[in-house]
Amino acid sequence: MKILFIGDVVGRPGRMALSARLGSLVDRHAVDLVIANGENAAAGFGLTAEIARDLFSFGVDVLTSGNHIWDKREIFDHLDTEPRLLRPANYPPGLPGRGSGVFTTPAGLRVAVINLEGRVFMNNLDCPFRFADVLIEKLRAETPVIFVDFHAEATSEKMAFGHYLDGRASVVVGTHTHVQTADEQILPGGTAYLTDAGMTGSTDGVIGIRKELSIERFLTQLPVRFEVAKRTPILCGLLTEVDENTGKALAVERIVERVEQ
Repeated sequence: MKILFIGDVVGRPGRMALSARLGSLVDRHAVDLVIANGENAAAGFGLTAEIARDLFSFGVDVLTSGNHIWDKREIFDHLDTEPRLLRPANYPPGLPGRGSGVFTTPAGLRVAVINLEGRVFMNNLDCPFRFADVLIEKLRAETPVIFVDFHAEATSEKMAFGHYLDGRASVVVGTHTHVQTADEQILPGGTAYLTDAGMTGSTDGVIGIRKELSIERFLTQLPVRFEVAKRTPILCGLLTEVDENTGKALAVERIVERVEQ
């Protein structure tokens, strides 16, 4: 089976790029399941229920997220009522939403999706490594195909996490930094890995934000109200092929699609 993952969708330019390119990508590669990180889809920070519905209407099957999922409180109720929308599982108990789920493709194939957040230069959360142990043991009873979105800052933490889950997860892909890395590989145990999938949004800026505002922040060290950059949008992601019987990755390919405006 083939799984397409879309890197962090940033604001309206990211949503437009996704709408313009997703259908052709799915058809061209005969994709069975589409997963996208949507935590920055609403003006670059957070997500709303309306925008989540838009992303699903474009052809996304599962939405993952990260630390910015909490930026807009209006999403809290939707996290509880929309099973296709995940937030990092290793936040404290009792918060809205869920961090994993099992999803069925139109062909009847079952895929477990796990969303976890790193701790280096991030929030002081429960250990994602040990949390992954518990979730994978539970989900393997339902399907051998396990996809993990690891939302983390540090490259070292992401790489360590990929090796830690090698042979137990089908795919481990990093998100959060918005810059696609060139280290796609199948690890020795059969896990497809990429340190960061990159973003789906404007490349005329700094990780999707207007470059002038980002530069001002670095120069002055004063608070700046960030706005999403708008020009030269791009869609970045990862395409993987997985053996649905063993859960081992068979192929991995980075996706980069430039969108004409």
